[in-house]
Amino acid sequence: MKSVLKNGSPVLATLVLLSAWEAAVRALRVPEYVLPGPSRVLESLVVHAGPIASHTAATLEATMLGFSLSVVLGLTLGLLSGLSESFQRAIYPMLVAFNTIPKVAIVPVLVIWFGIGKVPAILTASLISFFPVFVNVSTALVTIEPELRDMLLSLGATRAQILFKVGLPRSMPYFFGSLKIASTLAFVGAIISETVASNEGVGYLMIAASSRFDVPLLFAGLLVISAISVVLYAVFVLLERRLAGWAFRPSG
Repeated sequence: MKSVLKNGSPVLATLVLLSAWEAAVRALRVPEYVLPGPSRVLESLVVHAGPIASHTAATLEATMLGFSLSVVLGLTLGLLSGLSESFQRAIYPMLVAFNTIPKVAIVPVLVIWFGIGKVPAILTASLISFFPVFVNVSTALVTIEPELRDMLLSLGATRAQILFKVGLPRSMPYFFGSLKIASTLAFVGAIISETVASNEGVGYLMIAASSRFDVPLLFAGLLVISAISVVLYAVFVLLERRLAGWAFRPSG
């Protein structure tokens, strides 16, 4: 019984929060165009279920394509950094400088190059999410203990063998940790692009709702965003436990 309550605590906390929100809105008579109650948001979610579903599918497609691209790019650059310290020293400052640029400022450039549509959303999702993958993989590979590396070299192992047989397995917890971060960032990147220049997606839906002062629909879009982000995070937590469970101590 205690384990059930423990596992259900996030659900209970969410229900308490939503109940308090609904009660406060009703008691204070807050106008709907300022802050709708959860019941009104749920009603809007049901009424506009069709458009919300189609726009969510478009956003999810752009997110997963951009996320996949970011994983390939981040993993490739991370492996190259693990193979060559000079490569890491040369490229790391440029990547840090690029990562500091607000991605919303890049969207207009992508629109000029590729036009309004899905391509800017995919690229924005990729650009905003590849850096955590690169940093975590490269850090795991270049921080192999010097004593371990020297011992393996003295036993006849090549640098490539050390990388693929020691470095890569060692980097798996770091890699899956970066995937949990990058998946949510990719979703944020797709939404940013859709709010700036797109004719589909949850971001576009929210901008259209705000222009009509349809605040319940706006909050419904926020609810969809948060739900998908939680699901994506949970998926990679499950994959991490399945594929890199050896890195975690068993819970008592």
